[in-house]
Amino acid sequence: MAGVDRTTDGVLGAVGPRLRALRRDRGITLADLAARTGVSESTLSRLESGQRRATLELLLPLSLTYDVPLDDLVGAPRAGDPRIHLKPIHRFGLTFIPLSRRPGGVQAFKMLIPAHPDPLEPTPQTHDGFEWLYVLNGQLRLVHGERDLRLPPGEAAEFDTSLPHWLGSADGGAVELLILFGQHGVRAHVHR
Repeated sequence: MAGVDRTTDGVLGAVGPRLRALRRDRGITLADLAARTGVSESTLSRLESGQRRATLELLLPLSLTYDVPLDDLVGAPRAGDPRIHLKPIHRFGLTFIPLSRRPGGVQAFKMLIPAHPDPLEPTPQTHDGFEWLYVLNGQLRLVHGERDLRLPPGEAAEFDTSLPHWLGSADGGAVELLILFGQHGVRAHVHR
């Protein structure tokens, strides 16, 4: 039983630093987080410093605010079935499959753009961050600022998402991509 106690103590002891790192990676102040979660600033500070133990009542609003699974927030050790059950996210007619589960930092996704017989008109969007993508299958159309690019399988691109951008099919066929996304300008460093 002593081994289980050490594992539990280790997991619980790492929660505070993990929560602090996640908040800082997201560029959120304690005051902002308190306003979003309804948890007092002092409680959040004590939780991050390890002076207060994590409870479900404290972790659940944080998990919802950060949009991170509770297991990832806590860093609980995996038990039982080793399979990863990916939950696709459907937005803007696209499918995003999260490939990374670690909160904060660079996030990895597989993105699926469905086939469209009629070409779609680009609707560029902006948001904070930096994106790196790699085309697995299909012909990608990347509109970034004034540039309108066509990327075949095997090509990659990296760009600042604070500039207007849009991803779609260049030829009406389906497209599959790998995407690394970093919030607040975090770039993915890929060595050649």
